[in-house]
Amino acid sequence: MTTSPLVVIVGTTAVGKTALSLEIAEAIDAEIINADSMQLYRGMDIGTAKLPESERRGIAHHMLDVLEVTQGASVSDYQLAARAIVDDIHKRGKRVVVVGGSGLFIQGLLEDMQFPANDPAVRERLEQEADEFGIDALYQRFVEIDPVAAARVLPTNARRVIRALEVIELTGSAPTTRLEALPEILPSVRIGLRRERPELDERILRRVDMMWEQGLVDEVQMLEARGLREGITASRALGYAQVLNALSGEITMDEAREQTVFATRRYARRQDSWFNRDAKIRWFDAASVTAGDLPLGL
Repeated sequence: MTTSPLVVIVGTTAVGKTALSLEIAEAIDAEIINADSMQLYRGMDIGTAKLPESERRGIAHHMLDVLEVTQGASVSDYQLAARAIVDDIHKRGKRVVVVGGSGLFIQGLLEDMQFPANDPAVRERLEQEADEFGIDALYQRFVEIDPVAAARVLPTNARRVIRALEVIELTGSAPTTRLEALPEILPSVRIGLRRERPELDERILRRVDMMWEQGLVDEVQMLEARGLREGITASRALGYAQVLNALSGEITMDEAREQTVFATRRYARRQDSWFNRDAKIRWFDAASVTAGDLPLGL
């Protein structure tokens, strides 16, 4: 059984992680584990730039299409499922490539991240209160209980507000987002990809244009029929949230497209901030790097 370190490819959306992951997986006989929280959802393909099966070069991909759009994407659930997959891949004598831009999911997989207790009944009650009174009311409750913790959460992020109130009710204190390094549970080689900001912004623009050309609006309408609007996590995905607003008549479809570009660029900057805190990441120019340039822990 191999115990070689996991090769982890991180970076912002649209930087070029997918192509490099395929090249590396072929070079070291590895299988790929997705670490993009929105690619966990069945049917969310165009707006997440999910690699079609026909383009995966016969390489096994894991943690794709494992959730319905009505379900929440939980870091703790991801941690359990992905670690089990890592163990299975290693038992078969192969290596693992992890690729994605969801920093907290990657940290949960690799490091000793512990999760507070949860109670589905408490969460369901809080979700009902959010539906009845609005997420603003729940956020104000959060502020009153723990203003310091609340300041770290966007008032519109219903999933995190509800989770915080759930943990407070169960434990008496708010959960903390772990930004500092934790002990590593799974040894890893962490590869970061970067591009100059004007180039990345242009790539994001082209990606959003392609999403619309490939049929994002039709995809959202199909997922809407499957309960997308009820999904606390999935309904807020970049592109999907904006199209849902356009379908409701709140904005025009052109505005939805423009807002998606703006929101995606802003999200890329937040991803940069997150990954810059990780001193274990070695950074490379996405425009020129190849598998042969990388320290893959062979």
